Amino acid sequence: MPTICLLRGDGIGPEVIDSAKKVLEQLDPSIDFIEGDIGFNAFQTFGLPLPEQTLEKIRKADATLLGAVTTPPNIPGYYSPIVRMRQELDLYINLRPIKSIKHPRSIQGIDFMFFRENTEGLYSGIERVEDNGDRAITERVISRKGSERILRAAFEYARSNGRKCVHVVHKANVLRQSCGLFLSIAREISIDYPDIERKEMIVDTCAMELVRAPQQFEVIVTTNLFGDILSDEASMLVGGLGTAASGNIGKSAAVFEPVHGSAPDIAGKGLANPMATLLATVMLLQHLGKNLQAKRLNRAIDRCIEYNYTTSDLGGVFTTEQTTQAVIQALE
Repeated sequence: MPTICLLRGDGIGPEVIDSAKKVLEQLDPSIDFIEGDIGFNAFQTFGLPLPEQTLEKIRKADATLLGAVTTPPNIPGYYSPIVRMRQELDLYINLRPIKSIKHPRSIQGIDFMFFRENTEGLYSGIERVEDNGDRAITERVISRKGSERILRAAFEYARSNGRKCVHVVHKANVLRQSCGLFLSIAREISIDYPDIERKEMIVDTCAMELVRAPQQFEVIVTTNLFGDILSDEASMLVGGLGTAASGNIGKSAAVFEPVHGSAPDIAGKGLANPMATLLATVMLLQHLGKNLQAKRLNRAIDRCIEYNYTTSDLGGVFTTEQTTQAVIQALE
């Protein structure tokens, strides 16, 4: 009996998590759910956006599903709970599928996976202010350990999933030390995968090629900030953030989430699109080895999108609850 931790978070987070919970209960009544607090609501209650008890619940669960969090600016003591969670739990892989859907907003023929390093880079958290506030410095940290494990994960995924090419995205022509290290390690590791072609691409070019010819990609692996930006760009090729899901995966914990934000302007109005969270649920089920249930849910989501049983952001007229019930009916 798997245990899944639910982190509702802020804004529309509770609504989309409720949707996922209902679908999971339909798929597998044996699932045991626990809940934790995260985000601005947690900060207002506990004085921390990521309480230690939440981290413990994530560690104890077989997998975790996160809704969304609000990160308000200029509040003393507040930090990004998602970045902190990734670092505290060493969730070094950010996995982001980019795949066409049967929808007018989606370009067809796209199917690739982003591997984004998730714990260092420009999100290392090492910042300081100098010259009486007139100069701000953020340090970009690229380590051999961090680079090796994300690169090897990408090549292993390519080999296990019949992918023939991995694009290593970098900016070593300018960031000679940090990206230079990342690129040199990619060249070392690729020797162990003679069956997988390694292609090197400067991040500027990758941003352009994602627009020009996205069908060329099979696997993209890159550093933290580049992966964050490029994967959001790529999501707009296949339906937008309303269908964009991701996984944060480490050796001892895994957290799955929609890519969209907390959208406080539509919270409680029944307008939130649950599809990204449900697609994150597909990833969660795959991670747990429940591949049959993952396929069932993925087919149900595809069917609802194809027949426009969706919320208004995808051109439908359904509420969050109606969309959820349509997916449950498609499961049956």
